[in-house]
Amino acid sequence: MKIAIAGYGVEGEANYAYWSKDPANEITIADNKEIPDRPVPDGVPTILGPDAFERLDGFDLVVRTAGLAPYKIKTDGKVWSGTNEFFAKCPAPIIGVTGSKGKGTTSSLIASILEAAGRKVWLVGNIGLASLDILDQIQPENLVVYELSSFQLWDAERSPHISVVLMIEQEHLDVHRDMAEYVAAKANIAKFQNEEDLLVFNAENEYSWSIAEGSRARKIGYPSDQTAHVRDGAFYYGDQKLCSLDALKLPGVHNQANAIAAIDAAWEYVQDPAAIEAGLSSFKGLPHRLSFVRTVDDVEYYDDSIATTPGSAIAALRAFDKPKVIILGGSFKGSDFNELAKEMTHHDVQAILIGDEAPTIAEALRAVGFEKFEIIENATAEAFTQRAHELAKPGSVVLLSPSAASFGLFKNYKDRGEQFVAAVNAL
Repeated sequence: MKIAIAGYGVEGEANYAYWSKDPANEITIADNKEIPDRPVPDGVPTILGPDAFERLDGFDLVVRTAGLAPYKIKTDGKVWSGTNEFFAKCPAPIIGVTGSKGKGTTSSLIASILEAAGRKVWLVGNIGLASLDILDQIQPENLVVYELSSFQLWDAERSPHISVVLMIEQEHLDVHRDMAEYVAAKANIAKFQNEEDLLVFNAENEYSWSIAEGSRARKIGYPSDQTAHVRDGAFYYGDQKLCSLDALKLPGVHNQANAIAAIDAAWEYVQDPAAIEAGLSSFKGLPHRLSFVRTVDDVEYYDDSIATTPGSAIAALRAFDKPKVIILGGSFKGSDFNELAKEMTHHDVQAILIGDEAPTIAEALRAVGFEKFEIIENATAEAFTQRAHELAKPGSVVLLSPSAASFGLFKNYKDRGEQFVAAVNAL
């Protein structure tokens, strides 16, 4: 086949490695940068420059990288993706997880429960292994847990056997044309399911409901007294007590909701309370997700750099019944900060605002009468951490939970979190 690898970053490199295994394939690398993010292998033809994706006629297959919108590719061949390839070729059942936030945690909890029950599990997607890298190792009796973003699902032609749709809120509007397109991409996780498949969805979220209405699968809306839920300080499935809430080592009611979704998704394979308890308790959390850093002068510091939406910052605020200092702001991706501003009025909290979104967040805060904030221009991690240290009172919590993307000030959310952790450790 004549194949164009469209977009040559980390994922494009993995796509090239996969399709170049067949020596009969003629591969060209296309990228809208004159110098792609990853070095192009010697001797491989290239199409480079701002209009590269519009010059892809003559290829049988154009394999797009996840963040590249399908409609930006002009070709007379078929537009494809690593996700589509994996869905088409994977011999084992797939449990797919999507949502605006919580995908990584929920996927990890599902995998942990399944592993505690003795199953061989492959955790793939942004949170795990690159799916195509391990495709040839997967056996039919294994299980795959796949964390799926809207970018990966954009042009998906199949849906997983079990799909999980978490809370969805306004996000990635710097890439998607509007909220309808964002939700439609997410909806592909359930769109192609049949009556033998299962859809677990957040019954308290209107977007998740709308996705569920478009699926033919069996449906579990969570939380529900009929399935997984929290009651009297414990996790239950229907009337069956599973384990104490203490088994879950992650703070916040939002993580209890992630655990409920994970139990619902894993229930088809694991109904043993001891395995569920072991799976929940063995997972200690992911980096940069409301992760405890250290205590300084009786103030607890938490790295929640993954919180790139207002909803995730709201969840972080609700996780602690203590006075708080929260660091908010970053680069633009079309978020609405009005609900976050209202939530701030219900907490003993001071805010430090940073990045391009600082004025927008400040406007939302002023609109609800919240004035306990300050803006730091061109903030470094050292600067906003030091200022948070000065503002925090003994017995309080400092949260890096920005509710915005990291670009401009940092390379990505990991870089932001790592710099914050280093600044806290230097206090």
